[in-house]
Amino acid sequence: MIVIMTGVAFLMQAPPVTIKEPTMFFPLLAALWVACIAAAQPTAAQDHKPALHGRLPSASAPAASPYAGMEKRSVKALSEQQIADLRAGRGMGLALAAELNGYPGPLHVLEFAQALQLSDAQRMRTEELMVNMKAETITIGEQVIAGETALDRLFAERRITQASLWETISRIGMAQAELRSAHLRYHLAVVAILSSAQITEYAILRGYAQREDYGHKSR
Repeated sequence: MIVIMTGVAFLMQAPPVTIKEPTMFFPLLAALWVACIAAAQPTAAQDHKPALHGRLPSASAPAASPYAGMEKRSVKALSEQQIADLRAGRGMGLALAAELNGYPGPLHVLEFAQALQLSDAQRMRTEELMVNMKAETITIGEQVIAGETALDRLFAERRITQASLWETISRIGMAQAELRSAHLRYHLAVVAILSSAQITEYAILRGYAQREDYGHKSR
C-alpha cells in the first residue's frame, strides 16, 4: 500500500501536462497494479495461516540417543549376543581379512566338506583345527568379557582413575588382539590343508566368486 500511495501522490503533485499520447501512462499504471498485487500477497498469506488459538507451536521432541536401552545391559559395552558369541568361540567377523581374501575358515570348510570333496585326512585335520580354535577362542573370549565387566564396574561405582583406566583397557586390548589373532591363525592353517582348486570352490560356494569367473569347473 505504501508503494501505491507514493505513486498516487506523485501523480497528484506532478504539473499538469497535455496528454498527446494517452498510452504513455500505461506503463506507470501497470507498475502500480503490480505493486498493488505484491503488497496484498503477504497479507493473504498471513490470512491463510492456521489459527493457534493462543497456543504457541510445540517444539519438536529431541531424537532419542542410539544408545537408549543399552544402560540396562549387564555389561554396557557388550550386547547379550556379543557375550554369547564370545563364550561360544564364534568368529564375529574378526577373521574377515582372511576369509574374504582366499583363506577359508575351518567351520565353513567342514560345512562344505562334501562339496569340496575333502579327503579323510583333510577332514580329520580340519576337525582338529576346529576343536583347537574353539578351545582357544572361548578362553580368550572370557578374558574380553571379564575385562569389559571390570571396566563397567569401575565407572558404575565411580572408582575409575587415570591409572585404573589405562590398566583395564590395556588388558582388554591385549585380549581382543589375541582373540583376533587366534581366528586369523586358524584360517591360515586351513589353507595349508586345501588344494588351490578347493579354495576356489570354497569362494564360489560362499558367494565370493562366480564359477564363470574362472571359465571352467573349479573342482
